[in-house]
Amino acid sequence: MSRIGSSRKIAPYIFISPFLVSFGLFFLYPIVSTIIMSFQEILPGQVSFIGLKNYKRLENPQFFKAIKNSLIYTVLTIAILIPVPMILATMLNSIKKGRSNVLRGMLFVPALMSVVVVGTLFRLIFSSHDLALANRIFSLLGGQSQTWLLGGAVHSMALLVLIATWRWTGINIVYFLSGLQQIPPELYESAEIDGAGPLQKFFRITVPLLKPTTVFVTAISIFGGMAMFEESYILWNQGSPNNTGLTIVRYIYRRGFESAEMGFGSAIGMALLGLVLLISFLFLGLTGFFKQETN
Repeated sequence: MSRIGSSRKIAPYIFISPFLVSFGLFFLYPIVSTIIMSFQEILPGQVSFIGLKNYKRLENPQFFKAIKNSLIYTVLTIAILIPVPMILATMLNSIKKGRSNVLRGMLFVPALMSVVVVGTLFRLIFSSHDLALANRIFSLLGGQSQTWLLGGAVHSMALLVLIATWRWTGINIVYFLSGLQQIPPELYESAEIDGAGPLQKFFRITVPLLKPTTVFVTAISIFGGMAMFEESYILWNQGSPNNTGLTIVRYIYRRGFESAEMGFGSAIGMALLGLVLLISFLFLGLTGFFKQETN
């Protein structure tokens, strides 16, 4: 009996051991290593602790430029990828399932495409060549060819936000559709009896009751916006003019891997982690998330 009892005590740990091992190897160990490396100077065959020198090096124009670009990108993507998918999801939810399934599939297809394919596609569409699709359309409308990828900060940020909108609108529609399924239809029926129109039902019922979904989508959008790297790298693999497309993760890659300054790159990564956590906690606090948890 003692063997059976001991085996029952050991069994749960055996079942969760794959998660614990993967968590330790792929999450906990990299974080601890990054923290340690942020206080080190790492050279080929030589590692030495240098205290806070890597963090003092963060006071440079490129770092602040990367932070600024990432924050602007995050704010713009949230401003588009919250209301637009919510409205589209509400419209799809009001259509019969047989008709809306095709539209749902079409809107979700971009999320299934590889970011490399998407970035390459947009790089060709917005090429500086006169025969590029964007310039052809622009010329048909009476404009002149533009150097989209080599233009100013407005062009660069517009391209990045456009890619994000095209890729992630379908994903957010799915989130909002799942939230809409939790709203009782009786509320809309009662509102119609009281004479409420579509806009009144949307702003008085749909938007308030979708608050948990909106908070969740906004939170993951903050992480996604601050962690954006692939789109910027594919569009400007040799670097954007005047760092107009430089993001904070691209800056980590540039200093940590291209310049082989792993210690400084780790310090940038820790600064990014602190900034993202600060923004996330402030956002969740403003939305009353922690009050709901305590209640």
